[in-house]
Amino acid sequence: MCRYLQVWTETYFCVTFLHRPAVLRGVCLGSCQDKWTVEYLGQKGGDKEVKIHVSTVPQMDFLHKNFAYKTLPFNEFVKRASETKHSDFFLCEDESYYLRSLGEDVRKEPADLSKQFPDLAEDFQVPDFFNPDQFFSSVFRISSCGLQLWTHYDVMDNLLAQVTGMKRVVLYSPQDALHLYLSGDKSEVLDIDGPDLKRFPDFVKAKRYECVLEPGDLLFIPALWFHNTLALQFGVGVNVFWRHLPTDSYDKKDPYGNKDPVAATRALQALERALHTLDELPADYRDFYGRRMIQRIQKRTYCDGLSRTHAQKDSDTTLPSSPSTKPG
Repeated sequence: MCRYLQVWTETYFCVTFLHRPAVLRGVCLGSCQDKWTVEYLGQKGGDKEVKIHVSTVPQMDFLHKNFAYKTLPFNEFVKRASETKHSDFFLCEDESYYLRSLGEDVRKEPADLSKQFPDLAEDFQVPDFFNPDQFFSSVFRISSCGLQLWTHYDVMDNLLAQVTGMKRVVLYSPQDALHLYLSGDKSEVLDIDGPDLKRFPDFVKAKRYECVLEPGDLLFIPALWFHNTLALQFGVGVNVFWRHLPTDSYDKKDPYGNKDPVAATRALQALERALHTLDELPADYRDFYGRRMIQRIQKRTYCDGLSRTHAQKDSDTTLPSSPSTKPG
């Protein structure tokens, strides 16, 4: 059963305090909502070259790389992304396009709308829901209609501002990580609407939360919440990420904001070493001591009881039509 995300009529402080995803409406995003047409974007963005994802199918899969990286002038990219059939194309006439803006030095610098697209940044008002010194990145995203992105998590809190077009977002709680068949920060279950239950039988145990973002909506995505997006129309959005943990918790060489926190990386590396050590034992001993390790981890880290209590309270919430307000 799908659970719909709540549209909040309380302050954003309440949402972040509970650390639950929520749709926020009635927040001023600037003049971008009126201005960002295909023609205006092309004019303001000009012929600046951008690196994009191009795929013959709309369901992009980062694990198996079913897309190609290509480069286009920004104005040509916007024109193609807004079309359903292309007279000029790389792979096929109905190929799908996706832009995730990058920093000038892609290996060191996070994306920042004000630096990569300064003329367009003047139209977008970054929501002031965090201290300016916590800011990490503002990521410009443009998608062809029908484009679906793989399920993954981020390690920072972020807001997804849907400026134009409509987008479906499906989310899963961090407590359902064991049911999502993870490979790094990504789920191996590509088709979340028609999953292969022979390969992924436990996927049905993951509780699905869903919303449809309309132009002007903000979605608060807490850190570690899995999300999958489907562009219902050609659309433009901006993701704003910020550091909600102490700065030294994050990998300093991470321009994308999706590497696990430093302590988590050390813990996972230690686990790998422990598992290699267990390989020195016979199978029945590995099984026994593996179960003991699982028990220790559950006692030290799991918080399912508290999380499930909050989830149950929100489980049958549907989207009301009243707008939300930002904190005064």
